[in-house]
Amino acid sequence: MEVIDLAWWKLALTALLILALAGVSLATRLGIGRSLLIAASRTVIQLALIGLVLEALFASSEFYWIALLALVMLLVAGREVMARQQRRLRGVWAFGIGTGAMFVSSFTVTVLTLVVVIGPEPWYAPQYAIPLLGMMLGNTMTGVALSLDRLNESVWSQRSIIENRLMLGEPWSQALEDIRRHAMRSGMMPSINAMAAAGIVSLPGMMTGQILAGSPPAVAVKYQILVMLTITVGTGFGTLMAVSWGSRRLFDDRERLRLDRLVHQKNQ
Repeated sequence: MEVIDLAWWKLALTALLILALAGVSLATRLGIGRSLLIAASRTVIQLALIGLVLEALFASSEFYWIALLALVMLLVAGREVMARQQRRLRGVWAFGIGTGAMFVSSFTVTVLTLVVVIGPEPWYAPQYAIPLLGMMLGNTMTGVALSLDRLNESVWSQRSIIENRLMLGEPWSQALEDIRRHAMRSGMMPSINAMAAAGIVSLPGMMTGQILAGSPPAVAVKYQILVMLTITVGTGFGTLMAVSWGSRRLFDDRERLRLDRLVHQKNQ
C-alpha cells in the first residue's frame, strides 16, 4: 500500500486550529495561549529538523552518528526532567540524577530489546534503534520527572514529620519510606494507565503509524505490545533509581535532613 504524503500547506491548515484554540484561550483568560503557541512552534521546528537528521542518519548508518544523536537525546531529556520540577536539588544533582537514571534504564532496555528481541543487522540499525530509544526516553523522562517532583514536594511539605521520626531514632530510609513509595507510584502510573487503556480506549502511536504506513495490523500489534512492555519496564526501573538516588541526596552522612539542598523554581 502506498503511503499518502502530506503537503506542508495541508499541515498549515491544521496549525490554524491551534491558532483558534489559542484565541479561545485568550478570550476565556485561561493563560495558556502563549505556552500553547510556543509548544506548537517547537513541535514543528524540532520534528522538521529531526526529520532531516534522520534522513542523513539512515543514509549513513554509522554507529558514531547514532551514538551522538542518542547522547543529544539523553541530555535534552535530562534538561527537561530538571525543568519540570518545582523543587529540585541544587547544582548538578538536579540534572545528574534524572539523566543518570534515564541512561541506565532506557539505554539498557533499548539495547536488550534490539539485540535479543528484534535482532536487526547491525543491532544498532537506526530504523529500529532511534525510534525505540526515543519512545523509551520520552516516557521514562515523564516518569522520572513526576517521581522526583513528587518526592521533593512531599519532603518539603512533610519536613516536620520526617525530622520528628529521625529524632525518634528511625533511619532516613524508614522515615522516608511512605514518601518514596508514593513518589515511585506517581512516576509509574502513566505507563500503567497507558497499558490498561491500549486497544480499547486508544490506539497507541506506534501501532497507528505502522498501520498508516501500510504494515499489516497483526505486525503493528506485535511491535506495539513490545514497545509498551519495554517502555513500562524502562520507566519503572528509571523511576526506582531516580527516587532512590534523590532520596539519599536529601540526607547527609549523619542522616540529617538537608532541605538546603532543595531550590524552588517559580517559573515553569
